[in-house]
Amino acid sequence: MGRVPTSTYRLQVTADFDLDAARELLDYLDDLGVDWVYLSPLLESHPGSSHGYDVVDPTRIDPARGGEVALARLSAEAHRRGMGVLVDIVPNHVGVESPATNGWWWDVLRTGRESRFARFFDIDWAAGGGKVLLPVVGDDDLAGEEVANLHLVDGMLGYHDHRFPIAPGTQGEDPAQVHARQHYRLVSWRDADTRMNYRRFFAVNTLAAVRVEDRDVFETSHVEIARWFREGLVDGLRVDHPDGLRHPGAYLDDLADLTGGGWVVVEKILEPGETLPEHWATAGTTGYDVLALIDRVLVDPAGEEPLTTFDDRLRGGVPDWSTLMVENKRHVARSILNAEVRRLARELARELDVTPDEEWRAPVEEVLVELLAGFGVYRSYLPEGLEHLEDAADRVRTERPELGETLEEVLPLLRDPLLAPARRFQQTSGMVMAKGVEDRAFYRWSRLTTLNEVGADPDHFALAPTAFHDAMTQRQTRHPDAMTTLSTHDTKRGEDVRARISVLAEDPQWWTETLTALLDAAPAPDPGFANLLWQAALGAWPLSRERLHAYAEKAMREAGDRTTWTEPDTAYESAVHALVDAAYDDPAVAEIVERAAARLAGPGWSNALSAKLLSLTVPGVPDVYQGSELWEQSLVDPDNRRPVDHAQRRRLLAETHDGVVPGLGTGTDDPGTMKLHVVRSALRLRRERPEAFTGYTPIAATGPAAEHVLAFDRGGAITVVTRLPLGLAAAGGWGETTLDLPGGHWRDLVTGRTADPRLSVLLGETPVALLVKEER
Repeated sequence: MGRVPTSTYRLQVTADFDLDAARELLDYLDDLGVDWVYLSPLLESHPGSSHGYDVVDPTRIDPARGGEVALARLSAEAHRRGMGVLVDIVPNHVGVESPATNGWWWDVLRTGRESRFARFFDIDWAAGGGKVLLPVVGDDDLAGEEVANLHLVDGMLGYHDHRFPIAPGTQGEDPAQVHARQHYRLVSWRDADTRMNYRRFFAVNTLAAVRVEDRDVFETSHVEIARWFREGLVDGLRVDHPDGLRHPGAYLDDLADLTGGGWVVVEKILEPGETLPEHWATAGTTGYDVLALIDRVLVDPAGEEPLTTFDDRLRGGVPDWSTLMVENKRHVARSILNAEVRRLARELARELDVTPDEEWRAPVEEVLVELLAGFGVYRSYLPEGLEHLEDAADRVRTERPELGETLEEVLPLLRDPLLAPARRFQQTSGMVMAKGVEDRAFYRWSRLTTLNEVGADPDHFALAPTAFHDAMTQRQTRHPDAMTTLSTHDTKRGEDVRARISVLAEDPQWWTETLTALLDAAPAPDPGFANLLWQAALGAWPLSRERLHAYAEKAMREAGDRTTWTEPDTAYESAVHALVDAAYDDPAVAEIVERAAARLAGPGWSNALSAKLLSLTVPGVPDVYQGSELWEQSLVDPDNRRPVDHAQRRRLLAETHDGVVPGLGTGTDDPGTMKLHVVRSALRLRRERPEAFTGYTPIAATGPAAEHVLAFDRGGAITVVTRLPLGLAAAGGWGETTLDLPGGHWRDLVTGRTADPRLSVLLGETPVALLVKEER
């Protein structure tokens, strides 16, 4: 492996914050202590895209984001400063929302299976009668197979604002007849659930999957990425959604050849106890696994039973998490992802050489639904992970014995990694997990929403310090150069929102009384959902009315139990939005919210500083998500991609220069200057003394409050953080508790003072300390 960064800083590059704007920020990042700048996807994306994951031309940098010249300028300045450049890439799919913007897709629609690019896409031509099915037609425009509102415009076939190509020799004056002659067919938007014949990114119709397992597809789609490394512009890559690829391990081998062994991390979600395939050519994951551990070691396990009981009462009884997860995965496999299940059944039929009539198809699809619903991880990488398929099969045998004969018929084909059904099953299981759990079950489970995070198991409530130390010791051994993170563009709640919500586990009685008062003052149509909504509001408070309305809409529609994106229940949604308005317009509700937010702020900031310092100093390469050097109180996307006030951060960094320690604010109006100071101290230390971060040794404490401290030595740098701050205060503080510091002289970079092993002194002013060994 080539150079490994000591830290990264993620920037969302857009038309409004382009590569030149990112370059102008490098001096600030350098001063902050950042080692590598980490850029969101740069390849040309759908016009107006704010995220860049909908690439329409992978052969060039998006002109709207600055283009080729701007990347060269940024790279030159970063390298002049000794900084590296990390770029996010998207190998799984391309954007097809507007076909004319994507030359590959346009050519496939225009010339069909004869197109050079037809094999670039994962299309089941037979299932569409030799055509690509495009689910864009509204309910009012469809009568049988006839599509209304078709028209011819500028040599293209139009449907409302949509534009599609016309195949050579198929022109005419009647739009319906022209449509009938094309290599595509416009169908109802509702057909996406069951009839889609091209693989997508999850259930997003406007993102079509590409077959990078084909060497020609890989080389064509990576020609610009290859240039970055050939010309020394980029130093490493973050790979988006490798689980969507047919052969992730082989893809990473190809990428290692392309980058010359550059630092590569993968956005791979690991379930508790799951490990990354050891043979993969990657430094490790992007850090969701560590995020889950950091959150949980700061959660009070005593809160589990009362918070569970309270949420169960609010919802009138809820299934256990594993049941809820299976139910929701089963639902998406039967609904929005049923087209993938049907395609998998067709591949099984081809392998078995049977006619997939209804009598054969129905039980096979039901077996597949049950296997996908009961699959315990995102996917397997056969032959690795076969045990997960066997576990899911055992569940089917136990719970659906009537499917036993069909199960035994198809199971051998799903076990064999050389067969197409097994490969497609592996690509499909991750889709079902993501849509059923992250985008559905997470919004129906509200006992403590700190835990409802990407890559985490909400049923795993808290983590003991000893277990945390064991996990970090293993990480140091297995993946010391993987990425660590607390916030990303995909997290459901920003790191400091979660830090505040975690406080509820320390005082569940107070939360029960507070939420009950809110429900009395502003009755909710669904008290269980109100629990989730009010936790988000208090975690992010103060926030604008518009932001909270947007979160409420997304959360209730993703939950999908009372309203959905496709069939919104206006009465229910209006009642939920009335709760949001009450927080701003009803004095009684506003008073409860303000009082509750104020009570959570102090211990929440303690948790936030502890979590941040842990993320910056545990084994791995820490990433700072844009703006999170101050309080990061974003909610789910697109809220977490809002513009960042970098001018404010520059000013505050200048004010907290060396030797000036900011005060610890504890109110909701505190901007987070102490957090900025902690981030700078840790990042600079990692960059200047990387040798101090090459090991991992837990450090014990002795005394009445020993359970409230978590500390470890990385090999010359010692992290000390407070956990469970409410309990610490209730017990009267640190008292005579002392830290068993190793021999030598230690200085705390947070306060600038010589370290005192008495925690009442060491953590007397701040909840965290970062000690560095000094030679005398």
